[in-house]
Amino acid sequence: MSSDSFSDSSSSWILETPPADVQTEIVDRSHELPVVIDFWAPWCQPCRALGPVLEKLATEGGGQFLLVKVNIDEHQELAQAFRVSSIPAVFALKDGQLADQFVGVKDETELKAWLQGLGPSPTQELLRRGQELSESDPLAAEQSFREALSLEPDNDAIRVALAGVLAQQEKDDEARRIIDDLEKRGFLEPEAQQIKSALELRASAEEAGDITELRSAVAEKPDDLKLQLQLAETLAAHKQFEEAMKICLEVIHSDRDGIGQDARESMLKMFDFVGAGSPLVTEYRRKLATALY
Repeated sequence: MSSDSFSDSSSSWILETPPADVQTEIVDRSHELPVVIDFWAPWCQPCRALGPVLEKLATEGGGQFLLVKVNIDEHQELAQAFRVSSIPAVFALKDGQLADQFVGVKDETELKAWLQGLGPSPTQELLRRGQELSESDPLAAEQSFREALSLEPDNDAIRVALAGVLAQQEKDDEARRIIDDLEKRGFLEPEAQQIKSALELRASAEEAGDITELRSAVAEKPDDLKLQLQLAETLAAHKQFEEAMKICLEVIHSDRDGIGQDARESMLKMFDFVGAGSPLVTEYRRKLATALY
């Protein structure tokens, strides 16, 4: 047992002495889970009542929060940084910010209620669950996002997430309505812009027809740039991005100021769809700039 601790706890959710790197281990860590800092001293009787209860709840919580115990006699600088004037003093950090604090003793029931206030809201929990399910079970994710939206109808992050899983399931009409409504604000988040571009490419592809049929049509009419662009958009809708971008570039080289402008717009939608961090986007954005300028 550490000399800094009141109870024999080996929980991984308790730091019995503060870490040397406070920024990384406390402040940055609070972006992952709430960090509760208990300022105490061996001579403080109220501290001896509060400390074991906090340790018990941290152990039982199994990751609900991280408890950091700070003996102010040994770590005066940290106590001064938090402006501790009386102990026991307990501070809670969440998302890198001070979320709550109290001075004095709380019983176990009061502490549980206080800790519960540090956790995610029902809406945040539904959003998190939906995000976890979005790839493996988009229908279940959709249900989670709809529940979250019923609690917070004006939450744009939830609306973007819902539009994403709707588009993923090819429920394009509703997804498009959500994106159109979001766009009325005068801007779109990168994620929303990505969904919009995917919807537009898919709509263009549906009008153009089947990839195999389009390849045959292009082979018969190799100088028909409109057909080539239709093939590129259809390929992009089926996530064959590299070939689609290559064809768009060829159209731009052939007729930069005519249909090449439409090809440019299609390429920009593809860039949005794929995402700015993709090496493919970086490569073809450079090639597009060279072709245009």
